[in-house]
Amino acid sequence: MNHPHTPVRVVLAGAHGHGRWHLDNLRRLAGRGLVRLVGVCDTRPVAAAQLAGLDEPAQSADLSGLIWRTGAEITILATPIHTHADLAIAALRAGSHLLLEKPPAGSMADFERIAEAVRSTGRACQVGFQSLGSEAIPVLRKLIADGRLGRVRGIGAAGAWDRPASYFTRAPWAGRRRLNGCAVTDGALTNPFAHAVATALAVAEAEQLGAVTEIETELYRANPIEADDTSCLRLRLAAGTEITVAVSLCAPDRTEPYLIVHGETASAKLCYTLDELHIGQNVSSHARTDLLENLVAHVRTGAQLLVPLSRTGAFMEVLDAVRRAPEPTPIPAEHQLDGATNGRVLPGIKELTALSAQRLALFSELDVAWAPPVQPIELAARQVAAYRWRPELPATVAPRPHLHSVRTLGGVEVTEVGPEDHVHHLGVGVAIADVGGTNFWGGRTYVPGRGPTWRRDHGSQRHLRFARRDGDGLVEHLEWLDRTGTPIMAEQRTVRARPAGRPDCWELDLEFALSNLVGVPLAIRSSATKGRLGAGYGGFFWRAPGSATRRRVFTADTEGEADINGSPAPWVAMSGTAPDGRDWTLVFVQIGSTDPWFVRVKEYPGVGPALAWRRPLVLADSLTRRVITIVADGRLDRDTAAALATER
Repeated sequence: MNHPHTPVRVVLAGAHGHGRWHLDNLRRLAGRGLVRLVGVCDTRPVAAAQLAGLDEPAQSADLSGLIWRTGAEITILATPIHTHADLAIAALRAGSHLLLEKPPAGSMADFERIAEAVRSTGRACQVGFQSLGSEAIPVLRKLIADGRLGRVRGIGAAGAWDRPASYFTRAPWAGRRRLNGCAVTDGALTNPFAHAVATALAVAEAEQLGAVTEIETELYRANPIEADDTSCLRLRLAAGTEITVAVSLCAPDRTEPYLIVHGETASAKLCYTLDELHIGQNVSSHARTDLLENLVAHVRTGAQLLVPLSRTGAFMEVLDAVRRAPEPTPIPAEHQLDGATNGRVLPGIKELTALSAQRLALFSELDVAWAPPVQPIELAARQVAAYRWRPELPATVAPRPHLHSVRTLGGVEVTEVGPEDHVHHLGVGVAIADVGGTNFWGGRTYVPGRGPTWRRDHGSQRHLRFARRDGDGLVEHLEWLDRTGTPIMAEQRTVRARPAGRPDCWELDLEFALSNLVGVPLAIRSSATKGRLGAGYGGFFWRAPGSATRRRVFTADTEGEADINGSPAPWVAMSGTAPDGRDWTLVFVQIGSTDPWFVRVKEYPGVGPALAWRRPLVLADSLTRRVITIVADGRLDRDTAAALATER
């Protein structure tokens, strides 16, 4: 057994890049007699000059063998992100404790592999979130717990740094989301500003797996890279607190990142790189414990680890959400400037990140030209749809989130927005002609005895937040507001794109759950319930392009608008020909319901199950509907459409 004062034997894996910082820190601690560098593991030999003052450590590219030969008690892992899991597991199984650089891994799956190795070996794993060694964090936590700030309504973090173009070419993995099939998940939120996310979670005492219930991400890039260089996110915690983080590597110069705790009676600002806490006019500086030094104390005396792997579970949930998010949106060149070191500069980005932290808002909520409120929906790295959650539309169309443009895998557009025949038709979405007297369909309202009539009765759907945003879909919370702006219904909407089992088609899965907010039953009506024959529209609705020719609508046993409109067929298919001559087919399938179908072909192409056909539907509490649409290139015959529909 080693004496408490015997220097701990250390191996450093990854001596270049950030590894140089660790070499300097090892010199400092070696000078105090706490550590001895016995080995360096790297794919490139490390020059003697770089190891000056550290004796003559053994060098090898074989980490496990190096640990066995040197008897290393601690391994510092500062290698590329996508190598963390395999090397961390190797070090732990070789009998070494671990200081693992942040981020711990490139995916949740890799994180769980490391966690299992920690459990099975009984070795310690400290994660290199240096800011979590600051005494400012427990001080701020106590201020919150003692009620000095009042009830906390949110935490906003901001950071804006400059980076030269060479930063993104310094290594094969830099600026990459994936490399050779492995998750890298490099990017502003998950690597250079990972401390902002981790520190905010620490202040909120929400660091364990499961502490975060909802994650919204917005990823952008100004540089020609795969990953994000300018991004923001919003987290919703189990306790209801919201955290926003807005960061960029496209500032004209560096400013120190910080987070603001917004309390009802006061606020506090933590500059986590400086360990400074600002409360009103008072500024206090706090000590920081070095994480390697803490790990040495843990190994020698059993001191408590400051950043054990379990403390980074919530951070990894955020990283995994970034990994699954849509590809970063390129920022158009007209919104950029050339930086002094050939990096990209976004004018006003420092002020924008600060505004985000102050308002707890995402970029898309701050009227930024390069951050429109549009969510790409992707399948196999191909955009197949776009979800528009805050469209700027006149009140008479009943403004609402919707999908447009939706395309086949071959690129044929199969939706239309604002056509001349019905300007209130908005791609794919949810619209109802009458809910408690409010028009959520748009256009004129059918009045018995008068027909379609212009009235000031239009409502709107207001986006509240996303519970989840991935590359292939989203979960959204909305409110339906009546003509006075009063919420009368809440909605949770889920949109997901999936393969459909054939190379020429995919499926769009849309589910919506409506809840009554007014305390008394709400009547859902269509024009048909008021006497307009066949006009049962209301609910899920798909407006196809009016420019399509050779339109056809059919079911398993019949075809044509007259026979299908109002029928409860299990599925309905519509096909057409685009102006460029390419054919398309849409197959609509209700899941868990059998509402009559509203179908139009001659006047315009549109399809949707009708919530209220013959009589009003009374919404006392809630209702849920789900429709899967197979989006196909070409004209599917009846047998093929039926086979696809019955597979759902």
